[in-house]
Amino acid sequence: MSGLGWRLGAVLATVALFSFLTAANFIDEETRLASPVLPDDGLRLGLDLQGGIHRVVGVKLEEAELQELVFLKDALLEEADEDPQLSVSNAVVENGVLVVSPRDDGAGVKSWADDSRSLSLVSEEAGRLEYTLEDQVRQDVRERGMEQVLEVLRLRIADPIQGIPDSVVTRQGDDRVLVQVPGGQIDRDRLDDLLEVTGFLEFKIVQDLADNEKLLNDRYPTGLPPGTKIVSEQDPEDDRKLTAYLLPEEPDLTGDFLTDARVAFDRQQRPIVSFSFNSEGARRFGELTGANINEQLAIVLDDRVYSAPAIRSRIGARGQIEGRFTTEEARDLAVVLRSGSLPIPVVIEEERTVGPALGQDSITRGYRASILGLIVIIGFVVGYYRLSGGYASLALAANLVMLMGIMSLFEATLTMPGIAGIVLTVGMAVDANVIIFERIREELRSGKAPRAAIATGYNKTFWTIMDANITTFITALVLFEFGTGPIQGFAVTLAVGIVTSVFSALVLTRLMFSVHPGTQPVEQLSI
Repeated sequence: MSGLGWRLGAVLATVALFSFLTAANFIDEETRLASPVLPDDGLRLGLDLQGGIHRVVGVKLEEAELQELVFLKDALLEEADEDPQLSVSNAVVENGVLVVSPRDDGAGVKSWADDSRSLSLVSEEAGRLEYTLEDQVRQDVRERGMEQVLEVLRLRIADPIQGIPDSVVTRQGDDRVLVQVPGGQIDRDRLDDLLEVTGFLEFKIVQDLADNEKLLNDRYPTGLPPGTKIVSEQDPEDDRKLTAYLLPEEPDLTGDFLTDARVAFDRQQRPIVSFSFNSEGARRFGELTGANINEQLAIVLDDRVYSAPAIRSRIGARGQIEGRFTTEEARDLAVVLRSGSLPIPVVIEEERTVGPALGQDSITRGYRASILGLIVIIGFVVGYYRLSGGYASLALAANLVMLMGIMSLFEATLTMPGIAGIVLTVGMAVDANVIIFERIREELRSGKAPRAAIATGYNKTFWTIMDANITTFITALVLFEFGTGPIQGFAVTLAVGIVTSVFSALVLTRLMFSVHPGTQPVEQLSI
C-alpha cells in the first residue's frame, strides 16, 4: 500500500472510531450496558441541559462561636493552673457566654481577657464575670467556619476519585451553601447523607460490651465508670441498635491523621474501607494497638460504632473499617473520610429538583437551528468554492463527529456554554478553510499549476491558522483552570474543538486534495 493509502486508511479509521463513539450516545442506556461492544458511559448533559438536585445547606455558625468560647475557656483554665495570680475557681460556657468565677476580685481574669483581645465583658457581679466574643473576632470565627465548611463540602461533592462532575457548590449569603448536582449521578438520599454527615472518626479501646444498651447499663448499677459512655452499633437498614460498647469519652486517636481512604473488599468480597495514616498517625496507631493486643478497638464515626475488631498484633500506617454497608455506602464513607470532618454542623434547609434552565423545547429548537445553520454554511461553501467547498464541508462534518466522539471518550459534560463552544469551533474550522482556499486562488491567479498552488496555499497559511488556534487554546486552558461548572464545560468543548478543527482543516482537506486531483495533471482546480 502506498503512503497515501496508509494515510487515508488511518484517517478514515480515526473518523470511523469517533463516529462510533458519537453514535453510541443516541442508544438508550439499557442497550449500551447490555452490549459488550458499546461503551457503558458517554457524553453527559450538564445541569443546565437536564436539570438535577438542588440543595441549600444551612451552616450552624453559632456552633463555631461556642467552639471558640470553649477553646478560650480551656486556655484560661490551663493558664490558671500555671499562674498563681490568675485565680479561677470555675469557668463554663452557658447560653453563648463564657462565665468565669474568680476566687479574688477578678483583676487577673480581666487582665487576661484584655490581653487575649478576643473577649468582651458584658456582665460583672460578685464572683461572676460574663464574656462574649468581640464583634470582629465573632465575624472572623464565622467567616473561617464558612470557608472550612465550603472546602469540605466541595471535597466531598467534587472528590477527585469518586466525585460528581460539573456539580455546583458555592456560598449563598452569610451562612448558607448552595449545592446543585446534575440528575442521574446520585440519588437524593445518598447526596443528603454525604452533605450532612459530620465525618468525625475516632478510635477507642473497648472497655466492655453487651448485646444491647440495657444489659450493659445493668452491669453498672451505681453508674458508668468516670470518663466512659455507651455507644452502640446500628443496623444500617433500620437503625436498630445492636451491640452496645462501653468506650472512653475521649478518643485514643482521631481521623485527623488520615491521608487516604478507599473502598476495598475482604475475603468474602464484602465492601470495606481501607485507610492509611500519615507518619505521626502511624506512630500513634502503632503505640495504641501495640499496647492493647487481644483487646477490641472500636472504630467510631459520628458516635456510631462501625466495627470493633480484636487487635491481634501491632498495626502500623494502614487499617480498615468493616461494616454492614453496601459498596455505594462504602464509597461514600471513603469520600467523607478523605474530605475530613465538618468543623460545624450543617442542616439541609431547602430541597427541590431543578429543571433544565432552557427547557426541552428550547434545546430542541437550538438543535434544529444548529442543523439549519450547518446546512446554510455547507450550501454557501459548496456554492462559492465548488468541489473544494465540498471538501471543506466533509471536513466540517468529520470535525463535529470527532469533537463529540472525543468528548464521549472522556465522558465530558455538555452544557449550554459547551454548545456555544461547538458553534465557535465550527466557525473557526470554516474560517481556516476560507483562508487556505483564498491563498490557493491567489497562487492560481499568479500562474502556478493547481498542484503547486495547493501545496503553497497550505504551507503559507499553516502558521497563520496555528497562531490563531494556539492562542485560543491557551485561553481555553486558562478558563478551565480558573473557571467552575459551565465555564469549565465551555473550556473543554472549546479546547477539544480547536484540536479537531485544526486537524480537519489542515489534514483532512489536504488529504482529499491528495486523492483528487492528487498527482493527476489537471488544467483547472475546482475552487
